[in-house]
Amino acid sequence: MLCIAVAPESRRLGKVDLFNAAPQCELIEFRLDRLGKEPDLKEMMDGISKPILVSCRRKEDGGAWDGTEEERMLQLRTAIIAGPAYVELELDIADKVPRFGNTKRVVSITDVERPLKDLEPIIDEAIAKKADVVKFVGQTPTLDAAWPLLASVTKKRSIPVVGMGLGKPGIMFSLLAHKYGAPWTYAALERGMEAYPGQVTVTELDETYHWREIGPQTRLIAVAGFGPAETAMVKLLNGAFASQQLNIRCLPLEVGLSEKVPQMLGTLNISVLLANPAMCERALNLADTIEESARKAQYADLLVKQPDGWHAFNTTWKSVIRVIEGALGAKSPDDRPLDHRNVFVIGAGGMARSVAFGAQKRKGMLSVAAADDNESRQLAQMTGARFVPLAGMYDTLCDVVVIAEAQSFSLQTGHSAQGQGVKLNPAFLREHMYVTDLSQLPGESDLLREARARGCKIIEPADIFAEYVSSTFKAITGKDLPVDAVKSAMPAAE
Repeated sequence: MLCIAVAPESRRLGKVDLFNAAPQCELIEFRLDRLGKEPDLKEMMDGISKPILVSCRRKEDGGAWDGTEEERMLQLRTAIIAGPAYVELELDIADKVPRFGNTKRVVSITDVERPLKDLEPIIDEAIAKKADVVKFVGQTPTLDAAWPLLASVTKKRSIPVVGMGLGKPGIMFSLLAHKYGAPWTYAALERGMEAYPGQVTVTELDETYHWREIGPQTRLIAVAGFGPAETAMVKLLNGAFASQQLNIRCLPLEVGLSEKVPQMLGTLNISVLLANPAMCERALNLADTIEESARKAQYADLLVKQPDGWHAFNTTWKSVIRVIEGALGAKSPDDRPLDHRNVFVIGAGGMARSVAFGAQKRKGMLSVAAADDNESRQLAQMTGARFVPLAGMYDTLCDVVVIAEAQSFSLQTGHSAQGQGVKLNPAFLREHMYVTDLSQLPGESDLLREARARGCKIIEPADIFAEYVSSTFKAITGKDLPVDAVKSAMPAAE
């Protein structure tokens, strides 16, 4: 069941919000804390087909109430008389507002600053204060931080427990709580109407996460991170799972640093984890077995649980090299157009290591450079590549240029660069070069637009991303997903 919270600033807008929310959910939370005047709640609810939950949030709980506490409780008592399905009362005031009529009591506990812990005694206290439903709101930045809240929501007990994780990682908690039977989950009606910054919208729940199709038997695929590339990956994979009628959905999350992560993933029956570049090194620590390309590159983007434990794989390089070789004229996997071509990888992070491994495997003549000469020297030693100091970049002979590190390089065009990386002078870009930039997948960077304008041969990041999504789908399901089908869905996913 879905609950949409609306917090109008006027009674007229409140009626409009209620009408707009009703067709898209099963429960509407009507917040009083932003209204200038006390509404005629009975009149507001008239004609609304869905049950109403009334709340009035204090500022410390993420709301906007600026009156006295006595005035706020008076508003809540008055609201109960109108007969809404639910009223929300904070734990510290629940025993000061008596039960009235058939309105059920949601007793809430909110901490907008930190994750919630030790919840069972709080639930007992809420039950003692005549709660019909207990609600928790707190930070859920990682799977480990969300675990106590998730355990409380999914535990079988005499009264239901609902929860809301704050920020973008809150979607992880929402999807898991829905899968394991929470009475309802929360979403914003539209962007700009979030109860808390980063809250997922109804449209995102439907179009990106396909949440209504998630049930107890749904297989979840963990996707680390909440950036544009990870969100696009989730949307494209979920769309493909749905189109092929597979009961599989993606679960975006931040893994965190806890040593219990493999156990928690096991408890959730998650057997596949897609790691983003920021997590690629830590992913190795979760694995019992590391395949050769992951070990050599010190980069793992795919973890799979097998009978003997977690196995780590480096798969990104295959998609990158496949598309690069296709641009260079390869007609079959046996063709090796990178053989004895000068490949220049810019960056020293996980993505750079993955691509450098692939370029060497395909017999490219590899050079590397990065914002930090020491880091690029280490990468050169690791891969047997030629180390290029920053001062020597512009004299480096290269046929293929791969920008592999986000915001480490930017154009020297008179405006200040983002980040602390090197400014790459556009004079570096020459017409004969094949250029791609992996730092903003699946989108196009300023650097790539400059390369296009200078007549370079562009290897489209979108093509690489589509190839990666297709190969990842095959690794997860054993089924084919045509690259063209991914590319046709990508404009809506970016």
